[in-house]
Order: sequence, then C-alpha cells, then structure tokens
Amino acid sequence: MIHPTAIVDPGAKLGTNVEIGAYSIIGPNVEIGDNTVIGPHVVITGHTRIGRDNRIFQFCSLGEEPQDKKYAGEPTRLEIGDRNTIREFCTFNLGTVQDAGVTRIGDDNWIMAYVHIAHDCQVGNKCTFANNASLAGHVVVDDWAILGGFTGVHQFCRIGAHVMTAVSTVILQDVPPYLMAAGNTAQPYGINVEGLKRRGFTPDGITALKRAYRTIYKSGLLLEEARAKLTEEAKTQPDIQRFVDFLAVSKRGIIR
Repeated sequence: MIHPTAIVDPGAKLGTNVEIGAYSIIGPNVEIGDNTVIGPHVVITGHTRIGRDNRIFQFCSLGEEPQDKKYAGEPTRLEIGDRNTIREFCTFNLGTVQDAGVTRIGDDNWIMAYVHIAHDCQVGNKCTFANNASLAGHVVVDDWAILGGFTGVHQFCRIGAHVMTAVSTVILQDVPPYLMAAGNTAQPYGINVEGLKRRGFTPDGITALKRAYRTIYKSGLLLEEARAKLTEEAKTQPDIQRFVDFLAVSKRGIIR
C-alpha cells in the first residue's frame, strides 16, 4: 500500500503489508519489514533496516548522515527493531566508522515527538523517550529506561536499565541502573520503585536494590569499595549484579 505521491526507490526492499504514506521518500538501501506503517512526509535514507510491525509517524527523518564533521560518506548503518512507535519529527542518524558503524534501536520502544538519536547510539528494548529527549553520539541506553521530556544526554554516556529521568534532566555522566535522576546537571534521587513494581520486581528484590543504592550513595565508601561490597551482596541478591556489571563498564564515572 504505497500512496501515489510517495517516492520509493526500486532498490528498496519492502516486506508484506507495508504502508507508505503520501509524499514519503524511501531510499535505495532501505529495508522495511512486514506490517510496518510509514506515515506521510517521512524520509528514510542511508543503509537503513527497519523491522516488522513498526509505526512511524509523519515528518520523521531516519538514516540521514550523522551530524559529525568526520563523516565522509562511508556506508554506515541505522538498524531499528520490531514493534516500535516513532512519533512525529524524530531524527535518527547513521553510525560512523569511528565507532561500530551502526546506530541501533531495539524492540518495543515508545519514542515520542522530536526525539533525536545521534550517530552510534545503542538503544535497548521497551524504552520510553518523551518529547524532545536527545541523545548525543555514542550513547548507550539499556532496556526499560524512561527519559523525561527535554532530557539531554552527553556523548559517550551510558544509561542503565530501569532508569527514569525527570523533565529537562541534563546527563553528563553515566546513570546506574534502577535510579531516578533529575536536574542540571543530573543528580540521583533514589530507586525507581514504582517502575520496578510494575515490572514484577519482588518486595525483597526492591529492598535489596535500596540497600545497594545506599551503599553507593550514602555509605561514604569510595566507588571501588562500594563495588566490592556489592559484588559480595550480589551472590545472594541477583538483581544487584546489574549494579556491579554497570560499574565495571562505566567510562565517564557515574552521577553522584
């Protein structure tokens, strides 16, 4: 179902039951999976692969060149998974050869209007980005993260699983999993208890995560000392292991 005003390059690969809205433009190196709906005035270009059952609303620009002066036309990629909702005016850019060469968005994400995902970002599954959230280049966002409206994330930062940020949060360092963060610059405000309850975390598990939070933020321990203590606690509380693993890969330091 392709609107007669849409322009679809003959080299594009479309699955079954794909819809392309009025005045949309689909480039030659684009793949779109089954049952995906592309609204009007959408531009999809570059080496872009989109999975199945996605809904992409009007005026989005997907797979355009990265906003990076080092980019020199290399055939880098954008990959979008399945069952994502991508609302109006979103912009997702290709990767760069200075990184893995691919920008990735996983499955089942809810991405609201005016969201920008820059080159080489890696977004997991079941994330929610509210209006005008923006990721600079090379950002990693783990599963179930929720970014409040106008949240801005500095390049090379990592946001852990189940994190929730408030409106207009400015993130300059890594945000460990399970946290709530707010402010310019971002500060930690405890564990995202309500979100964890909704996702089936047990009361005992949430209590253990609260203790882990106090170990990192309230105990007065150096970060390496806190990590060593959490490593021991994770032997009996598996949810804490996510804290330990995150601290092991953090490169920019964590918000504190």
